Amino acid sequence: MKNTYMQKKEELVRNWYVIDATDKNLGRIATKAAHILRGKHKATFTPHIDCGDYIIIINASQVNLTGNKLEKKIYYNHSGYPGGLRERTAKVMKADYPVEMLERAVKGMLPNGRLGRQMYRKLFVYAGSEHPHIAQQPIELKID
Repeated sequence: MKNTYMQKKEELVRNWYVIDATDKNLGRIATKAAHILRGKHKATFTPHIDCGDYIIIINASQVNLTGNKLEKKIYYNHSGYPGGLRERTAKVMKADYPVEMLERAVKGMLPNGRLGRQMYRKLFVYAGSEHPHIAQQPIELKID
């Protein structure tokens, strides 16, 4: 009987992918990015190993939100002090912090714990169309 294949860290081959977020839905981009960061697109996926690839997301400031999310979706932060709750709408986040908005969406789809934090480090988000990772020769991903 054949055993199940378990990938080892030494055998990993990581690729670089670039996603253009111009006029794409936030959730579609986040799910695709999380899927690739975890490595679930590979036949050698192993749940307890970070076998995912690197993701570069460009044009984060031009991401699309459907419905009334620009006015109704609220992002919360708390400083830890009494009265330290800060609320920002998606409209404010898109205008002032587009990178953080996309990073939070992807991070919420990754596992919690050490492994998820390790996967999250392979995500690079940029508000504009320029990125410093040209030397890695990233492959462009199309999102429908």
